[in-house]
Amino acid sequence: MNLKLRKYGTSPYNIAVIHGGPGAPGTVAELAAGLSDMTGVLEPFQTSMSIEGQIRELRDTLKEHGELPVTLAGHSWGAWLAFMFAARYPSYVKKLILIASGPFKESYASLIMQKRLERLNNNEIREYLKLSASMADPDVKNKDYFFTRYGKLISNADSFDLVHSGETGPGLRYDVNRIIWKEASYLRKSGKLLDMGRMIRCPVVAIHGNYDPHPFEGVKEPLSRVIDDFRYVLLDKCGHYPWLEKHSAEAFYHVMAEEIAV
Repeated sequence: MNLKLRKYGTSPYNIAVIHGGPGAPGTVAELAAGLSDMTGVLEPFQTSMSIEGQIRELRDTLKEHGELPVTLAGHSWGAWLAFMFAARYPSYVKKLILIASGPFKESYASLIMQKRLERLNNNEIREYLKLSASMADPDVKNKDYFFTRYGKLISNADSFDLVHSGETGPGLRYDVNRIIWKEASYLRKSGKLLDMGRMIRCPVVAIHGNYDPHPFEGVKEPLSRVIDDFRYVLLDKCGHYPWLEKHSAEAFYHVMAEEIAV
């Protein structure tokens, strides 16, 4: 397997699906496969330890393998990365689809973890505290292992009714997550992340689940003020992974098919 890129369907590759995390390559594999019935799909893996490096990785992949301009569909952190990429390289992007994006203003982010913890039982809360302590301990080795367990626990809290987990990749990367998220958090707090939207020239659509602890208002309200061509879709009975939700996956793929066709 090429650890930088997977391809689905046949050329031309008109859409690229960007994974979340940061540091969670492979988590959009089933989404990419599901979209390949409609068009050729790229699933690039971002491995750089800086946002600038991840933007360059994506640029190089799209330039070599994509049918430019492409539709970029980013999930979670990948929505932010796709957003920043579209601001930097507008000629590369035909349309931007933000799936379950994190909020673009810090004021909307404060209750995300509280909502997650409210959905965990006592045993899961103890597991959460144990895993958090292990990842924070500088003497603990193999933090990717603890980060993977943490990710599965949080994914369950983020979801309404998952069919199953969709991770098929090389594994989660704690080091990438820690370093990239520190940089990304600063961009949101400073307002620089949202300001990048003023440089985006393509249509932007946000798709979100009403059960996702990442507040949809934190995407809808800020972006509607900085992007001229912005639309949103809110899915019922849907959490953070719409394509894996039992009650909303069909509606999600219907929306995606309409957006890809335009």
